[in-house]
Amino acid sequence: MATTFRGTFDYTLDAKNRLTVPAKWRSSLSDGVVLAKGTAACVSVWTPERFDAYTQTAVADLHEIDPRRDKLERYFQANSHDVDLDSAGRIMIPPFLMKHAGLSKDVVVTGVRSRMEIWDRETWNAYNATLDITELTAPFAHATVAPPTA
Repeated sequence: MATTFRGTFDYTLDAKNRLTVPAKWRSSLSDGVVLAKGTAACVSVWTPERFDAYTQTAVADLHEIDPRRDKLERYFQANSHDVDLDSAGRIMIPPFLMKHAGLSKDVVVTGVRSRMEIWDRETWNAYNATLDITELTAPFAHATVAPPTA
């Protein structure tokens, strides 16, 4: 059964840009990890199987000769990196992903159901402050349900 990643954890990267993965998630990542550019200013952390399913879904409706498919494949594959947890449960974040996410020493690890995300702590705090449940659910608040017909 696949792990659901949830929660928010404050961490500090070491001098070699290694992150200690939250202990509760290490067993789920024991078969390897894919680090990738997130769709926001973060690093996404996937199991290889979930990353492959995510990227396949993104291109599923595009024909193999569609240039958009090639661009998406390049984005996903060229901007991802396979790593393994070391014996201390750490992963090293490559420089290009550090730059993409603007990571400093102080980071936040968040769970986002099928993946983890690594955010610079200040960036996360600013982004998280913008998440307003009322705004996010506004389309649903205005939905109407038709009365049942007799």
